[in-house]
Amino acid sequence: MKRRTFRSEGAHAGRALAEAVAAELGLPVADARRLVEVGAVYVAGRRARDGAVRLQAAQVVTVVLEEAGQSPLEASGPAAPLRVLFEDEDVLAVDKPAGLNAQPTEGRVGASLVDVVGAHLGRTAGLVHRLDRETSGVTVFGKSAQATSALAEAFREGTARKRYLAATGPGLPEGGTVDLPLSKDPSRPGRWRATRAANGVPAWTDYRRLFANEAFCLVELLPRTGRTHQLRAHLTALGTPILGDARYGGAGSAGGLLAPRCLLHAQALELGHPRTGQPLRLEAAVPEDLRAFFVAAGVRMPEGPFGDGDPVCP
Repeated sequence: MKRRTFRSEGAHAGRALAEAVAAELGLPVADARRLVEVGAVYVAGRRARDGAVRLQAAQVVTVVLEEAGQSPLEASGPAAPLRVLFEDEDVLAVDKPAGLNAQPTEGRVGASLVDVVGAHLGRTAGLVHRLDRETSGVTVFGKSAQATSALAEAFREGTARKRYLAATGPGLPEGGTVDLPLSKDPSRPGRWRATRAANGVPAWTDYRRLFANEAFCLVELLPRTGRTHQLRAHLTALGTPILGDARYGGAGSAGGLLAPRCLLHAQALELGHPRTGQPLRLEAAVPEDLRAFFVAAGVRMPEGPFGDGDPVCP
């Protein structure tokens, strides 16, 4: 991420925010105003959305110039239609497509799942958990403060059960539990490492291999904790990074099939309804890019209660 920071001193003090940004960055005022409108400008640490606001003396202004290799001014693609899996007065569950941020990023608002859901509801909903940008699948929102709090507690206490499916490189063991703590990798910004050698946060992932050949493996993942990049880091620690996960060394193809993104899908979620306590089971269809690997392997995708059935390990 690239940023530019300056202090409102001298001519900038009392100046309109967009004009000050334009002068400091050497941009047309119209471009500076657009940076403000998309949410890429911060004043005194808070996102500013009004380019006409007057700067006070000594205020610090930060402008996000590039995020994930993209300028905030570059047009974002049209949002995919919202796929609703379940909705009642308390809960909204949707199938997040790959390539969509779960929530507004530091450099942009208006192009995330939170924004799409807000447009659907006509108001803001409570995001309970987050999937990585390239991960697809079940995502749950609370439609009231009470529902959001109850749902968040289910994730925090581990009573929400999650099943992910992924395609990985070859060599994955038949199954077991990875219990390696996670910590930020100081040598590779943006990555997490799974190791006991650092003072990391506890993380547990149960996994079951569904298919294996010389080119790739298919795996069912049942995380007990929900740490950042947990599944990606744990599979990398096993020597089998997820296909398409360039950040963690995953191959871009296997067995003659392309892996256009990190092939990780949040297929199913089980938790209690926040108001009634009744079991709520949600499932998102496996997208075509990952489904192609299951079809090529001739393996049926897991369904039904978690952990039931015997592993299929050709």
